[in-house]
Formats: sequence, C-alpha cells, structure tokens
Amino acid sequence: MQQPRWPIYVISKGRWENRLTSKTLEYMGVNYRIVVEPQEYDKYAAVIDPKKILVLPFSNLGLGSIPVRNWVWEHSINEGHERHWVLDDNINHIFRLHDNTKLRVKSAVPFRVCEDYTDRFTNVAMAGLNYQFFLPVYVERPVAYYNTRVYSCILIKNDLKHRWRVLEWEGKPAPFNEDTDLSLQVLKGGYCTILLNQFAIGKAATLTTKGGNTGEVYKKGSAEFDNRYAFTASLHKAHPDVVTMSKKHGRHHHHVNYDRFIINNKLQLKPGITWPEEYPTKLKLVRLHDPDNPTGPYTDASLDDVRMELE
Repeated sequence: MQQPRWPIYVISKGRWENRLTSKTLEYMGVNYRIVVEPQEYDKYAAVIDPKKILVLPFSNLGLGSIPVRNWVWEHSINEGHERHWVLDDNINHIFRLHDNTKLRVKSAVPFRVCEDYTDRFTNVAMAGLNYQFFLPVYVERPVAYYNTRVYSCILIKNDLKHRWRVLEWEGKPAPFNEDTDLSLQVLKGGYCTILLNQFAIGKAATLTTKGGNTGEVYKKGSAEFDNRYAFTASLHKAHPDVVTMSKKHGRHHHHVNYDRFIINNKLQLKPGITWPEEYPTKLKLVRLHDPDNPTGPYTDASLDDVRMELE
C-alpha cells in the first residue's frame, strides 16, 4: 500500500489506554510515530510497537503540547523532510465524504490526497482535513476551504520561519489556541492554508477524553478549570486585528475574521500544473456489518475503483 510521503507524528500524553489516533492509523495501515514523555514510555510500549515510539527529552513542562510540536518539527527537519504531519491523539477514524455518505477509510489515501494537492502550489504553509462534525452529509461543500484555520490533523511546511508558541495573559503562560495562532501567523506572513472537505477526521470532543490537555492545560476537575477568559483573551491579545471576543451563555468566546486572507492570499500553482485536475486515485467501497457504526452499511474505503476529483 502506498504510504504518506511525509512523516506522521502523533503527540500523546496519558492516553496509552484509549490511544484513539494510534488505533485509527493501525486500522488504516498507515505508518506513524507516536511521541511520548519519558515517564510514560513503558506504558505506551506495552500496547504499541516500541519501534513506533519517540521519547521526548523533557516532561511535565505544563505548557501543553506546544513544546512537543516544535520538537517534532525539528525532528522532521533533521531527517531531511520538506513537510511533516502532526496529529492530535484523539482522532477516531478518518472518513471520505462521498454521495451524501461518510465512508470510513482503510488506507493512506486521505494523507496522500492532501499531500499531492498541497504540492501543486508553492505557497501553502499548512494543510489538513476538516472535522467530520462540521460536514453534515446533507449540506453541499466545496472540495476545500482556503486561508482559514487548520486543526488537529495538520501538514506543515518545514522551512517556515514561524513556530508554535505559548501565548501570554496577565503575565502567565496561556498554552491555548496553538492551532489558530499558527494558522494566523502563516496567513499574516502571506502564505495560504488548505482545509480539505473530501476527507474528514472523527474527533473526540475537547475535555471528553482523559489525558492530553484535559488535566494539564484545561485543568478539568480543579478550581482553575473555568479558564475560558484566558483562553479567549490571550488569542485576542496576540491578534487584536482579526480576533474579537464575546460572552454567550456565561462563557467567553473568540471569533476570528479570516476575510482579508481569503481575499488577499492567492494560491500560486507550480509551473506546469493545471487546475482543476482529475486525481488518479481510485477508491473501493467495502460493506461491513457493524451495527454500532453510524455512517451506514458502506463504511470502508480502500484503493480500487471509484474515481474522485479535486476541483
């Protein structure tokens, strides 16, 4: 099976038991490496092939996944790669949207499609797959959104000057909204982003899965848990020109206006590339008998005989 061109890193902490993303990639037959802190290595190695585990040189920094994201960025550069994938560890299957149905994918096709599409252009800094809950099957969507945020399943251009960063609020670290912040950094730098809608990730809702940022950053279960104001205000402080704040139902929210980037940042095709262009990959649909699967009887997509097109 054809594998992704660029390395996939799964950032994980405290989730060796559920390890949703790892299970998803194993099911799909996709190569990946999971990045863990040293004190948790033995627990992950008991359930994941140790050859797939990278151990960090630090632990318990209290800054969420941001230091880890920068570490894997440098790791991929040192291996000589032009881009790298970074995935959250609470992704539950990847889906193909096809004929008003969400099909569970069992191959590396979503990653290769995103890579090949991104590689048509010279100025795409970030690309990725949308969330499946933002893509109801009864609503027609374009093949992709351009110059918006990219979350959770991200393909990053390695030679950028930008990096993941910890924001600040009232003199304290605010390790929130790192995906939004990096998206805005590259868009303000004149680059483009691509968020594909042909494929989508199933994502466990924030705070519903033990481990990760649930305890370290969001501090669920502690007196500091309701930190939505710092969450919102720190992003507004970093990007006051495009971020506004509001309060709804007793909680603070941020709103990002991407309009200027959608208008001004133009995709630049590589020489010799035409657009639209039919994508040569074929998909085979496989019927499964899984009463617990909400996506319908045709639930798997692998390489074979259903054509698709990137427009």
